[in-house]
Amino acid sequence: MGAGAGPIWEWALEAYARPGVPEACLKLQDEHGQNTSLLLWAVYAETKDPPLLARAAAAARDWDRTALVPLREVRRALKPALPPFDDHARQALREEVKSLELSAERLLLETLDGMSQGQGGAHALEALEAASKAWDKPAPAGALAELAAALG
Repeated sequence: MGAGAGPIWEWALEAYARPGVPEACLKLQDEHGQNTSLLLWAVYAETKDPPLLARAAAAARDWDRTALVPLREVRRALKPALPPFDDHARQALREEVKSLELSAERLLLETLDGMSQGQGGAHALEALEAASKAWDKPAPAGALAELAAALG
């Protein structure tokens, strides 16, 4: 993988399209409180470097608080019908919020990629375990292994 695979956003989109990756990412995010952008970046950067991961996790926490979590909450809140609001208008607004959420995830991934400076060499599972540990609330090994296997 690594930087030679092309820009990180294109890599992340391709990775997320693989069977099992979206489910593994959502499980890590919703059930284990992980930042999936941080996890995917760690695999892409092939890093298990604790100081780099600590800086990256701090940046991801700040971005979660500032942009990602609020946008995700608004998107999810707009999912059910909200009478008397027009359903088509609500769905269109939800799609706009979803687009902003994706833009925020892209900015986070590109920011993290700028921090990695070509370090690497870690296998996917090593990178996921190290990134999850840097997040301060490590996910279960099985959930990380599931994502590593889905990523290939």
